[in-house]
Amino acid sequence: MKLKQQISSVINNALLKSNIEVDNPIVINEATKVEFGDYQYNGVMGLAKKLRKNPREIAQEVVSNINLDGIISKVEVAGPGFINITLSDDILSNEISNILNNDRLGISKIDNPSTIVVDYSGPNMAKEMHVGHLRSTIIGDALVKLFRFLGNDVIAQNHIGDWGTQFGMLIAYLEDIGVEKSDRLKDLEEFYKNAKKRFDEDDSFKDRAREYVVKIQQGDKHCLELWKNFIDVSLAHCEDVYSLLNVSLTKDNVKPESFYNDDLANVISDLDKSGMLEVSNGAKCIFLDNSEIPVIVQKGDGGYLYATTDLSALRYRNRTLKANRVVYVVDARQSQHFKDIFNIAKKSGFVDSDVLLEHIAFGTMMNRDGKPFKTRDGGTIKLVDLLNESISKAKNAIKERDKYSDKELEEVSKVVGIGAVKYADLSINRESNYIFNLDKMISFEGNTSLYLQYAYARIESILRKSDKDIKIEKILIDDDITHRLVLMVLKFEDILNRASKDSTPHIISAYLYELAGLFMKFYEQNQILDNDSRLAISKITSETIKLGLDILGIKVLDRI
Repeated sequence: MKLKQQISSVINNALLKSNIEVDNPIVINEATKVEFGDYQYNGVMGLAKKLRKNPREIAQEVVSNINLDGIISKVEVAGPGFINITLSDDILSNEISNILNNDRLGISKIDNPSTIVVDYSGPNMAKEMHVGHLRSTIIGDALVKLFRFLGNDVIAQNHIGDWGTQFGMLIAYLEDIGVEKSDRLKDLEEFYKNAKKRFDEDDSFKDRAREYVVKIQQGDKHCLELWKNFIDVSLAHCEDVYSLLNVSLTKDNVKPESFYNDDLANVISDLDKSGMLEVSNGAKCIFLDNSEIPVIVQKGDGGYLYATTDLSALRYRNRTLKANRVVYVVDARQSQHFKDIFNIAKKSGFVDSDVLLEHIAFGTMMNRDGKPFKTRDGGTIKLVDLLNESISKAKNAIKERDKYSDKELEEVSKVVGIGAVKYADLSINRESNYIFNLDKMISFEGNTSLYLQYAYARIESILRKSDKDIKIEKILIDDDITHRLVLMVLKFEDILNRASKDSTPHIISAYLYELAGLFMKFYEQNQILDNDSRLAISKITSETIKLGLDILGIKVLDRI
């Protein structure tokens, strides 16, 4: 199912018949409005400039040489020289018939799969996950699912900060209060707050905390046992949140700062050998072109920084994991950091020149007042509290629409509530800030997950009523709305490939919303139950919505 390739072949043949040479492969775009056709060729403008001819005249010449047998039913010249293309019902019928009862809806895996490392989530240790971790976690996981579905070898990495002063502070504080250890994350978080206060106010405590950090790094048995307890308790909490969010991260994906610790001295040594290091006020730095602020990789006291660990991680991902593409899903405020680190990694040879390094930046989730999301007293909202609030609101929104048992209501509320939070984020351009408004998110109207989940459930209800095992050799297309719906379904592969290339899950959301809206029009204008072709189209549409939401990490329901 490669409609664009088939159309491209037809246009290329028309260009040859017109004796027009093109320098680059032609570009076929989807038409912006259905009444203007299904696809559009917009390369005439460039040809006109090269040939010094009127673009509409060139477009008309190309159109006159287009073969209308089979693939294309109509072509028109529009605007200054665009060629609008309408596909034949017959080609769409063949294509949609071929994907009926196909597990992948006819979507092929890419020809040249990559090894892609996706670095995302990055929760803090000895603290509960908060709303600031939400966007990285769900955007990153959607990309992991998308890349894998398209056939890539994807390695998810959860880079956690487990190797710092906070752990020395905790050990010193537990020693002071006579507590050996705790298996409750809330206890550790409270201990950390108290330890931080003492660290800031008491120099002797500060010295002891730093001594314990050194002991951890030197392998002291007692300190390592406590440190491991802090990490295990923290990660158990993270796994509970990931399970609630329907996110695929596990302990196996954790690659903490401590993993790279033994390599940091080598990083400094190798950077020095490359001639990139300079000493400034006792610190080892790298000065990059067009930047007045150096990247510090080792402090004057010998301590390492985030930059050092990130460079070690990049080298590991390049040399050991053999990544072709490394994707960091981190908020936009870190843009300069990653720009510098990527620059250094390439210049130093830590990462091969052909490896694609990407910072997948995202904006801030805002409260209704347009300010960063905080509690009333200015604290950071716990992620679990936010998710539970969404589940509670979902329960109130759906319990009056159908009769559910208590168990069913709990399950449906969770699916709807979690889906609402994830979809609200994944339906906007990731670089944008957005207002978090649960009332709008949990709505049966508008571009929400609940709207799509309801559309899916409605189609499933139709299919249950038909009670047919849908088997049909050729699906017929007999009106304009059916043509448009089938074409939209067949564009799903292009949508997924574009979202993968640009790391933009929001275009999948936009596609699903438009697809669901088209189906509702199709449903309103046609009798479906007595027509096998329309039932087949309904089935494929349902499966497309389900697959699209699954890639976004959102569950569907057979009944809402």
